[in-house]
Amino acid sequence: MIILTTRTAPPSAQVVSTRAHAEAYIASICFKTGPPCLVGVELEWTVHHADDPRRPLEYDQLVAALGAHAPAELRGPQLPLPNGSMLTVEPGGQVEVSTAPQPELSTLISVASADIAYVVELLRRSGLVLGTRGTDPFRPRKRLLDTPRYRAMERAFEPIGPHGRTMMCSTAGLQVCLDAGEPHRVPVRWAAVHALGPVLTAAFANSPELDGARTGWASTRMRAVAGTDPVRTSPAPVGADPARLWARHALDAPLVCLRRPGEDWSPPPGVTLGDWVDGAIAPPPTTDDIDYHISTLFPPVRPRGYLEVRYLDAQPTGEWVVPLVLLTALFHQESTVDAVLDVTVDAADRWEAAARYGLADPVLALVAERVFELGARAIPALGLPAELASLVIESLEHVRAGDPA
Repeated sequence: MIILTTRTAPPSAQVVSTRAHAEAYIASICFKTGPPCLVGVELEWTVHHADDPRRPLEYDQLVAALGAHAPAELRGPQLPLPNGSMLTVEPGGQVEVSTAPQPELSTLISVASADIAYVVELLRRSGLVLGTRGTDPFRPRKRLLDTPRYRAMERAFEPIGPHGRTMMCSTAGLQVCLDAGEPHRVPVRWAAVHALGPVLTAAFANSPELDGARTGWASTRMRAVAGTDPVRTSPAPVGADPARLWARHALDAPLVCLRRPGEDWSPPPGVTLGDWVDGAIAPPPTTDDIDYHISTLFPPVRPRGYLEVRYLDAQPTGEWVVPLVLLTALFHQESTVDAVLDVTVDAADRWEAAARYGLADPVLALVAERVFELGARAIPALGLPAELASLVIESLEHVRAGDPA
């Protein structure tokens, strides 16, 4: 048994000393059910010097640019953006704008657009601009943030290969957050959001370059994520009881960070969360420790009380609305969710082909046509302004036709 130095947990945290307790807790926090009515978005971009995107990004310059909105990792107070979104920074200096969930998609788009414009202006004043791709096509991988969490992650991923550092330092994604739905519909919605993964990964793939060279992959970002640590980055289990399957998956995943006093958070090699619950490490984990462990799992769809869709490459600042509207439309009505499973059956497992070939894969191209037609029929029910709805539908046609971004 490994003994940890005493650590401080929040007063509300409960000690978890049995697998049954751990499973029940994970299921309860990761799959919150009810009528689907909210949608959110998390938008991430690499950051570059406007005059030369190949120049390394400097820590002090990014801190100064973000000012009062810089997160704690950058020694900032992390004040919300003017419209309530939160700004965070990833290990390589990527910035992420995360909105509060909204009941109306048009409101979400307005809020996110205004806060993104604000961040763009903050960066412009310091000579910085947002990237436009799912990977940094210009600079070598460099970790800008030096925290115990990121040091431990880098140590854990390095023996597996180079993809972990790429994921941490050189990738950016677009995440759409959807409600899990009513209890009896959760398995179908969970299956459908996964079945869409390969075709939407392919359709919005835009990261063929890394560190100044072409990689041979349409989505180098998804290639990096998948190769980082397959136990924690592969698609989560799909089945009749997603909550239980996910809880067991989380328990079986090795620890990648073990929080404790000091700068070294590296865990004992190979120890899983389940092992910790069973007594491999003392004291036993708390519910706060379990929450933290789940934050180190990076599957294409991650349940966080809602469904966090993580398989989309970051899009240019003017184009992220298209996949957001499409995904929201496909999950707005349950009849459409059922249809998603029907039209994606031929492509539901083509994750590698999607990342490697994009819509050059003929199966994915055919399924994309079906998905986009289904989405176009569903978009009017969202109540978007007519001009915006028409623009999204037109943009989907360009994506389907393979027009260059």
